[in-house]
Amino acid sequence: QVTLVESGGGLVQPGGSLSLSCAASGSLLNIYGMGWYRQAPGKQRELVVSVTPRGETNYADDVLGRFIVFRDMTKNTLELRMSSLKPEDTAVYYCNAGFVVAGTYRPTSWGQGTQVTVSS
Repeated sequence: QVTLVESGGGLVQPGGSLSLSCAASGSLLNIYGMGWYRQAPGKQRELVVSVTPRGETNYADDVLGRFIVFRDMTKNTLELRMSSLKPEDTAVYYCNAGFVVAGTYRPTSWGQGTQVTVSS
């Protein structure tokens, strides 16, 4: 079992920056991949970025170059640094843990989410 707790969400103006943090606890954390999903109102949950235990990353096209993820295997934390934020980035952001199977990331554990609102 993996427990995930997100923090750092809030209100930011377009073009601004915001960092999210995820604290993980449980057993065998080093075998899991991790990532961030987001879900905007009326839309399906989408993968923002995934990170393997070795630190390999896979970003969604619409956040590449604006978002950067950092995984600290010692502290068991996952940070998402967001910049040049757009109103369409508004969503609930969920930290997750899972496995990469045949090149596909499959989340199995989820945090409760943290709200990010980008608005003037």
